[in-house]
Amino acid sequence: MKVLITGATGLVGGELVSLLLKNGIQINYLTTSQKKIQKQDLYNGFYWDPEKGIIDESCIDEVDVVIHLAGAPIAKRWTKEYKEEILESRTLSTNVLYNLIKSKENRVHQLISASAIGIYPDSLEKVYSEDSNEVDNSFIGNVVEKWEEAVDSFSRLGIRVAKVRTGLVLSGKGGMLAEIAKPVRYGMGSAFGSGNQMQSWIDIEDLVDIYYYILNNELEGVYNAVAPYPVSQNELVKCVAKVLNKPYFMPNIPKFAMELILGEMHMLLFTSQNVSAKKIIGQGYQFKYLSLEKALENELK
Repeated sequence: MKVLITGATGLVGGELVSLLLKNGIQINYLTTSQKKIQKQDLYNGFYWDPEKGIIDESCIDEVDVVIHLAGAPIAKRWTKEYKEEILESRTLSTNVLYNLIKSKENRVHQLISASAIGIYPDSLEKVYSEDSNEVDNSFIGNVVEKWEEAVDSFSRLGIRVAKVRTGLVLSGKGGMLAEIAKPVRYGMGSAFGSGNQMQSWIDIEDLVDIYYYILNNELEGVYNAVAPYPVSQNELVKCVAKVLNKPYFMPNIPKFAMELILGEMHMLLFTSQNVSAKKIIGQGYQFKYLSLEKALENELK
């Protein structure tokens, strides 16, 4: 089998590449950096520039499945220009892939795309499954909606489409967990606002395993990539402190303070999404990390 991956050099992409290579799967990957292009037996890079609509068409040769992870990081201050980049990095890249697959003869039969639980409305009470049609009335909700609409267009080409709505990814190599752990390591850990907002988390090992499971079982549709037992943000930070053997006594950080520091991006710290993992479990997937504490021990120690 040969897979084409976008975003292969990112946090999730790097872990997924390792897993696929261990299982003997050939990988083509797209990169916007000529310096990151490698040519090996099972791992070959190709250049693209989605903003300009440029792509090396040979990237799709003999490819069976496309895994689309590319997108500008959202944890960066949201200026007007950067908000456009967040959206366009997802929709333009998707459209470039679509146009290539539509115009060039290929054997692609499956597309697995990253997505985000940020599409679900902020709520302290509701539990969201993949059947929910509600979309959060926010910048992130709008981005995910348009991103998924672009991804859905591949079904018109007779391609099986799967969308992986990802929660808070726990990785010791970076991402949001590293930012949460920084102040905790200095004994300054705090939750934000009330601390009651629900955090639907997933260990990065389970996340890449879910991509591999969807690939192997040729699943389609929307899947929430979250562990079965979400926690409040207060519980999350408290557990990080426990695993790092640090005190946890600081008062919660008020919303207005983070809005002054981060601007509109502060909403990422205060939204609550309690998201169900029942659908992927119903397909037979078994989580490695059901316990937050065990996941944190795996990633932080």
